[in-house]
Amino acid sequence: MRQPMKILSATGQLGYGIPEEALRRGVAAGPDVIGADMGSIDPGPYCLGSGEMVVGGEALRRDIRLVLEAAKETGAPLLMGSAGTAGRSEQLDAVAEVIESVARERGLRFRMALIRADIPRRTVRAALRAGAILPSGPAPPLTEADLDQATAIVAQMGVEPFQRAIGMGADLVVAGRACDTSMFAAVPIMRGYDRGLAMHMAKLIECASACADPGGRDASMGVMGDGWFTVESMAPRLRCTPVSVAAHALYETSNPFRLEEPGGIIDLTDSRYEQADERRVRVTGSVWRPTGRYYVKLEGARLAGHRCIAMGGIRDPRMIAAAEHVAEEARAVVTRTFAGAIDPADYTLQFRIYGKDAVLGAAEPEPILAGVREIFVLIDVVGRTEAIAKTVCGVAKQYYLHLRYPGILCTSGNVAHPFSPDVLPAGKVYEFNVHHLMPVDDPCAPFPIEMREIGGTAR
Repeated sequence: MRQPMKILSATGQLGYGIPEEALRRGVAAGPDVIGADMGSIDPGPYCLGSGEMVVGGEALRRDIRLVLEAAKETGAPLLMGSAGTAGRSEQLDAVAEVIESVARERGLRFRMALIRADIPRRTVRAALRAGAILPSGPAPPLTEADLDQATAIVAQMGVEPFQRAIGMGADLVVAGRACDTSMFAAVPIMRGYDRGLAMHMAKLIECASACADPGGRDASMGVMGDGWFTVESMAPRLRCTPVSVAAHALYETSNPFRLEEPGGIIDLTDSRYEQADERRVRVTGSVWRPTGRYYVKLEGARLAGHRCIAMGGIRDPRMIAAAEHVAEEARAVVTRTFAGAIDPADYTLQFRIYGKDAVLGAAEPEPILAGVREIFVLIDVVGRTEAIAKTVCGVAKQYYLHLRYPGILCTSGNVAHPFSPDVLPAGKVYEFNVHHLMPVDDPCAPFPIEMREIGGTAR
């Protein structure tokens, strides 16, 4: 029987502030591998489309320092994925620059592997023309126009590029867009642990202590054995239970028994969850089922326009009752005002009425509650240009402020705008237009690896 293997998940996402006490407890436990996720498509298409990062500055620098020092203290390889949020090259390079700076500052030496996830358009175009591209979920069929319009296209790498980088001698692996499981499952699978169990363990700890009760961003530990694994939060106040661990299979998946990954499916149909002790859960029975072909998921985003917003609070009960009617009247005024001057296809205008139906919109099952004292209205305009967005938003705001409604008691507006100016530019808007699957013969081929020797000069 071999010694169980410990995999430490540093936090849910680097750059949001690692809870240091839990990380220190994890380091003291002597992990064999440290993993850290750095990104997601959870923030939407903006980071992929623009190349900007959600996190940065001192928060990111602090978290990187903590995990680099943890890796040196333990001697464990450190694997990071989805660098810079969306994992495109500009973000990977920006994160690498911070890593190199921190390593020099702290006198830490690493053999670092950078793995790029950007996919050339010509590669996707060739696969598309061969009829090999499939939609991922409800996405429409991919077109060549989508490829031309996308500002960037990345692919989610599986465990294989991480394994290749470790095999090349890297003790620090920093990857572009990657599946959240890859940096946690790669080394256990290399060492011969069951793939189904390793992938399930990785799925549980990639969000750190989210699988614990009551959950959190604190570090968590997965321990791999022969035919089993355990999960534990490194925060003493948090406790893993069979319910909290099993429930995590509901996270970011449409089927809690079949979790799709590059090259296969994690089948949880026969998974068993047992309380190992007060704070740990032991899991058995998870199975890896390979698929016929190995697919990677492509992600791309295109510029959709420019956004301007106006917002205000309403406390008058008569206007609250008429808020939707006033919005439709204001929309009609905007249409008439710009008829023949601005093409209606060049902008969208939405009135998001918080306190009524802003979250679910037309799908809201319950009417506005009686006795609501105030609501908040967000006027959201996306235009082909910023000038169009600003113009339309300004007119919509002004008429929404001053239109008459049944029972009105004043001749001026009943909307309180919290800011001046009251029409605010909110920047460029991107939308996903590539969300598809592409087959690959070699899981490492789309993801080139660059090796660097970094660090070594302390101040």
